[in-house]
Amino acid sequence: MPAKTGDRVRPSYFSQLAVERLDIALCRASAAVARAADAHAVERGTGVGQHLVLKMLNAVGPCSQQTLSDELRIDRSVMVNICDDLERAGHVRRERNPRDRRSYAVTITDTGQRRLADVEKSIPDFLDEAFQPLSHQERDHLTALLSKLLNIDV
Repeated sequence: MPAKTGDRVRPSYFSQLAVERLDIALCRASAAVARAADAHAVERGTGVGQHLVLKMLNAVGPCSQQTLSDELRIDRSVMVNICDDLERAGHVRRERNPRDRRSYAVTITDTGQRRLADVEKSIPDFLDEAFQPLSHQERDHLTALLSKLLNIDV
């Protein structure tokens, strides 16, 4: 937001900084989208981390909390809480990993699959709202650029 100095309006310093420092602009944009995702998740009653865990388990099958933590880039101590909450709600179950008896395999339940399906229904509208300033073509371009930056094949 522009700052007022007397009768004139001067642009905020951040506008200049964002042009000079792409890394800062990307961090600010990421934080804004993350806040919007958290608010959306609160409205739906399923946290972003919980949603991502359910989504990954549904896509790849049972895996350890360590694998979930590493793949989703969620701190291990936070992952324990996420899995505890999901297990209490009946959305996942933890069983001894048959390949490594020292770890547990986390598995999505039928209830978890239904919860995931419910949450997934709201994602397209959330993304449209969060990225509203961008056209569909610009969103596709942003996806391609971020994939390239993150070294991900699309």
